[in-house]
Amino acid sequence: MSTQRKEKEIKGIFVVVIALFPVFLLIPILRLLVKSFEEQGGISLANYVEVLTSHGFMSAFAHSLIISSVSAVLTTILAFLLAYTIHYTNIPKAYKGFIRKAAVVPMLLPTITYGFAIIYSFGKQGLITQLLGRRLFEIYGFNGLLLGYVIYTLPISFLLVSNTMQYIDKKFTVVSRIMGDRPLTTFASTVVRPLLGTLAASFVQCFFLCFTDYGIPASVGGEYDVVATVLYNEMLGSIPNFNTGSAVAMLMLIPSVVTIALLHYLEKYNIRYNKISNIEIRKNAPRDIIFGGLSGLILLAVLSVFFVIFAVPMVENWPYQMNFTWEHVQAVFADRSLISVYENSLLVAVLTALLGSLLTYGAALTTARSRLPGKVKQVIENISLITNTIPGMVIGIAYMLIFSGTPLQNTLAIIIVCNVIHFFSTPYLMIKNSLEKMNASWETTAMLMGDTWLKTIVRVVTPNAMGTILEVFSYYFVNAMVTVSAVIFIAGARTMVITTKIKELQYYTKFNEIFVLSLLILYTNADDEAIEAMKSTLDENGYSGQYIVQSFGTSELGGKLLAEGTNIEADLVTMSSFYLDSAQEQQNMFKDLTFDPHALEEYPSSTRQSPPRRERSFSTQR
Repeated sequence: MSTQRKEKEIKGIFVVVIALFPVFLLIPILRLLVKSFEEQGGISLANYVEVLTSHGFMSAFAHSLIISSVSAVLTTILAFLLAYTIHYTNIPKAYKGFIRKAAVVPMLLPTITYGFAIIYSFGKQGLITQLLGRRLFEIYGFNGLLLGYVIYTLPISFLLVSNTMQYIDKKFTVVSRIMGDRPLTTFASTVVRPLLGTLAASFVQCFFLCFTDYGIPASVGGEYDVVATVLYNEMLGSIPNFNTGSAVAMLMLIPSVVTIALLHYLEKYNIRYNKISNIEIRKNAPRDIIFGGLSGLILLAVLSVFFVIFAVPMVENWPYQMNFTWEHVQAVFADRSLISVYENSLLVAVLTALLGSLLTYGAALTTARSRLPGKVKQVIENISLITNTIPGMVIGIAYMLIFSGTPLQNTLAIIIVCNVIHFFSTPYLMIKNSLEKMNASWETTAMLMGDTWLKTIVRVVTPNAMGTILEVFSYYFVNAMVTVSAVIFIAGARTMVITTKIKELQYYTKFNEIFVLSLLILYTNADDEAIEAMKSTLDENGYSGQYIVQSFGTSELGGKLLAEGTNIEADLVTMSSFYLDSAQEQQNMFKDLTFDPHALEEYPSSTRQSPPRRERSFSTQR
C-alpha cells in the first residue's frame, strides 16, 4: 500500500514538473524549427543550405567548438581545485568561507559587463595594464574570449563540483591508504571517480554557456567570430532574417547529441553511500599551502578583473582625471523612479527563485529518489540538457513571436517563466547530484516504519538537502537579477528590470537615466541628443510624466517591429525608414500621422506613422 502511494505521489510530482515544458519549451523550439524551414511562404531546406554553405558560419562554428571546449576544461579544473581546497584541506575555516563566497562573485554581475571589465582592466588604458606598466596579452580574440568565458562559467562549475564533493564519504580515503594504495591511486579512486559524472556535467554546462553566450564575444571577440554572433546577426543584424536565424539556432543544438551520450555513459560512475562519514582530514602542511595558495591566485585573478567596475565610477573621468568623486553614483540614484525598476527586478527574482526551486527539487526527486522507469526519468534529463543548449536570446525571440498578442505579452509572469525554464539545468543538476549521494534506503526504512513517502521527503531528505536547496534559490535569484539575453525581448516598458535598463544605456554610456512611467509609450532607436530633444519638447508642451521612452539598438528595434507587428506595445516609433517600410509591408502596422509636423525637409510618409490598432496614438493626443 505504501509503495503504491509512493508511486502515485512521485507520478503526480512528475506530471506537475513537466507541465510547464510543453508550452514554454517544446512549442517555442517547434516554432523555431518550423520557421527554419519557411522560405517565401513555402517549406524548403534553403535556409539550411544557405547557412551550411556559408564559409563564415562553418568557421564560426569551429571557433565556437574550440574556444568553448578549452574554456570548459580549464574552468572545470579550476573549480575542482577550489572545491578540493574547501573539502580536503585543513586551511582555516574563515579562508574556506572566503573561497565559497568569492568563487560565486561573478554571478552577481550582469554578463553584459564582463567584456567591458576586461577592456577596462587589460586594455591599453586598463587598470591592470597601468599598474604593471605593460599589456599582458591581446584582449581581442581568443585570449579575451577565454578569460571572459572562464570567469563567466567558474561560479556554475564550482557550485556543481563543490556541492557534489561534500557528499563524498571520506572514510574511503582512509581505507584506501590503509590498504597501501599510492596517493595518486587513492586520489583517483576515492575523489575523482565519484565525481566523474559531476565533472562531465560541469564540462557540458560550461561548454554550452560559452557556446551560446553573445555578450562576451560582442565586447572582446574581435575578428574571432563565434556562432553566437552569427545567430545574433541573423536575428537582429542590419537585415534581420528570422528564417535563417532559426536554422542557425537549430544547428547549435547538434553538440547536445554528443553530450547526452557522454552523460549517459558516465552515469554508471555515480556512487551512492549508505551514510556520509565525518572524519578528520589528515594533517598535511605542504598540501594546505599549495592548494590554499592556488585558490588564492585563482580568485585574485578573477576578482581583479571586476575591481575596475567599482573604481571607474569613483573617479572624475577615467583614466584621465583620476580625482575621487561621488557625483556619478549620486547621479544614478537622483531619479527616484529607479526604485520602481528595482522593485520589478526584486519581485521577478524572488518569484523566479521560489518557483524554480520547487520545480527543480521536484524534478530531482523523480530522477534521483524514485523507482520510476528509466525512460520516464530520461524525459527530465533531456529537458535539462535542452534548456542548457538553447541560447537565451533564441528563447526570448521565440517567446516574442509566440506570445505577442496574448495576455502574457509584456508581463512579469512571462519573464519569471522564461527565467525558470532558461536556468533550469544547473539547479536541477545541483539538487540531483546531492540527492543521489544520500542514503538510498531512507525511503524503504521509512515505509517499513509506516511513514508515508511524503513525510520521509519532508522530515529526512529535505533537511539533508537544505543547503543545496538554498544554493539553488540563490542561483535562481541572482541569475534572475542579472540576466539580459532573453529578457531584453520580452520585457515591456512597464515591466522593465535593471538589466534591460543597463542594456539600453550601454548605447550611450550613460548610467544615470531611468524610465519615467506614464500613459504614452515611445519606442525609439534615436541617439541620446535626439531623445533629450523629444523629452524636452514633450515636457514643454504639458506632457511631463505622461510618457515612457524606451530605447533600443537599431537592429534590435527592427527585429522587434518585424516580430511583434500590430501587437507592439508602443504608441509611437521613431526609426529609419528602411525598417519602417519593411515592417509596414509585412505587418501593415502603421498609419499616417494626421497633423502637420512642420518638417524642415520632405520625408516619405513611412517616417511619420504610428501603430493603428491602438485606442489612441501620439498624433491624436496633441
